[in-house]
Amino acid sequence: MHDVEVLKCIALTMSTCVIFFASALFSQPWRNLSWNKQEDLDFMRTYQPQNQEVNHLRILLHGPVGAGKSSFINSVDSILQGRIMGRALTDAISGTSFTRKYKTYKIHKGPDDFYSFVFNDIMGFEKDTNTGVLVEDVKLALRGHVEDGYQFCPSQKLTEGDEGYRSSPTLDDKVHVLVCVLPVGSVSLLSKEVVKKMREVRLAATNMGIPQLAILTKVDEACPETNKNIKNVYKSRYLKEQVDKFSSLLGLPQDCIFLVKNYGTDAIMIDDKDALILNALGQMIHFGEDFLNDL
Repeated sequence: MHDVEVLKCIALTMSTCVIFFASALFSQPWRNLSWNKQEDLDFMRTYQPQNQEVNHLRILLHGPVGAGKSSFINSVDSILQGRIMGRALTDAISGTSFTRKYKTYKIHKGPDDFYSFVFNDIMGFEKDTNTGVLVEDVKLALRGHVEDGYQFCPSQKLTEGDEGYRSSPTLDDKVHVLVCVLPVGSVSLLSKEVVKKMREVRLAATNMGIPQLAILTKVDEACPETNKNIKNVYKSRYLKEQVDKFSSLLGLPQDCIFLVKNYGTDAIMIDDKDALILNALGQMIHFGEDFLNDL
């Protein structure tokens, strides 16, 4: 057999093994999940922060470029509105951060009413020094110093006196929950530079007492069995391995890492997909509420 044929056979065998492993399922879920989304919907609708100093619980999403931060916001908005939404603009081909400004997203509960939590979307991290959001700017956002609408400059950090800098933030301006977002298939592909940036932000949030979670997106693309049936998500051996690996990279406990499939190509709402997203959102709110109550 020629060398080229040998290499082809090896490559085919390795590909087959990868596909088999990615498709393998545990007999029982490695995490229990209630698939009754109505309970979570009722909780979201009635939730109000007990701390009287805040109007909304503030959730900051951060992560690499193209992780699915804006898509997650759209997904939550879609579930709570009962139809596909796209207020947070996304881009699938740029290769750089499509989000440039610090933006707060409120979600309508009625014509003149909003849910009692908000999302802040932020520019994504990139490998190179002068591209993507600066770690120092994310730290400022955690402390509430970044005003809504500020356009990030990868080559120059925001400083006091600059347009977009809030000198005296209130508790309502500060971040109450920090959430890292990453495609599950990219866990093994993260550069050391991006991991270092995310780790630095996590440590800064820890020093401020801000709770942290993570959501790993695009589970259907990473696991064929989950693509067939979204309820296999917490049975997948491959997805469990990625959660373990990401936990080791960032230092987050495994039970603080959630798997989701964002809305993007779907034209209709899917209850089981909603349940995954709402489960993650519910934990964000619970963690944030605990943080506010401990102040």
